[in-house]
Amino acid sequence: MKKAIITGIRGQDGAYLAKLLLEKGYTVYGADRRSGGSDNWRLKELGIARKVKILYMDLLEHSNIKEVISKVMPDEVYNLAAQSFVGASFKQPMLTADVDAMGVLRLLDAIKNIKPDTKFYQASTSEMFGKVRETPQNELTPFHPRSPYAVSKVFSHFMTINYRESYDMFACSGILFNHESELRGEEFVTRKITKTLSEIKYNLADKVILGNLDSKRDWGYAPEYVYGMYLMLQNDKPDDYVLATNETHSIREFIEKACALLDFDIVWEGEGIDSKGIDRKTGKTIVEVSKEFYRPAEVDVLVGDYSKARKILGWEPKTKFDRLVEIMVESDLKRVEKSLG
Repeated sequence: MKKAIITGIRGQDGAYLAKLLLEKGYTVYGADRRSGGSDNWRLKELGIARKVKILYMDLLEHSNIKEVISKVMPDEVYNLAAQSFVGASFKQPMLTADVDAMGVLRLLDAIKNIKPDTKFYQASTSEMFGKVRETPQNELTPFHPRSPYAVSKVFSHFMTINYRESYDMFACSGILFNHESELRGEEFVTRKITKTLSEIKYNLADKVILGNLDSKRDWGYAPEYVYGMYLMLQNDKPDDYVLATNETHSIREFIEKACALLDFDIVWEGEGIDSKGIDRKTGKTIVEVSKEFYRPAEVDVLVGDYSKARKILGWEPKTKFDRLVEIMVESDLKRVEKSLG
């Protein structure tokens, strides 16, 4: 029975990956930096909370990491832990760098010195492309990171490559474009939209307040992306792969699709910071824009070319944009209706 450690076990990807590995017969250890009382609602929702072995491990503490690697002696380590909210990284740049950059180095170095045959997965991100040099972006596209989060991820991406090339470690980076689900955190824009609009439908909220409505992203479905992570570590050779849908849509489009599903007839007024989304049926403003949610340096458009993953891993996204929004809206609507009894 293979043993895998997943850092970031309580996040969206960690929960879906744990479910996948358990189904494949792994013993799954979830590395958690918080206390045993931490909220594990995602694991509970997937019905696997009692099947994952939770270990205390903090990427800020090298001795703690070495202790966990020595205790488990894992076959695979999936590093999904990060300070992953881009907006927060501008307010906490040093913490973000310590966790997202140096934390990965601590983990790689512990594996190298204790169990160097462990297969390692690093969660890289499309945010590394930032101010994009070409469209679509692939594994060879130059990086131009536009946030402390993205800069830290570039460091950890190249450090993973360096350990692979220097020490012959099986270390892979997945350059994943945005991937969402019904388990996405409420601070992320897609879930903020579907949750708040569902609440507005039942008069539990007045409006959803967002940042740049014209930012464009390549959105996929998280369970399919964690399967791609798994495939990377099952391949004969370690390498880096883009996972994406090769489609791009704006936040405004995401809102319009969600509104249509919730029977809002949205019409837009104003431009930029003065944009408003009004429900034509009621005349109420249900979407507003606030400068608070703009980034100091914006990433305008991301769209990924996943042809390498398709060719080598046989991976392809099945859930495209329209169906993804439907899944998230249906889930949040059920949550709201359940809360009302």
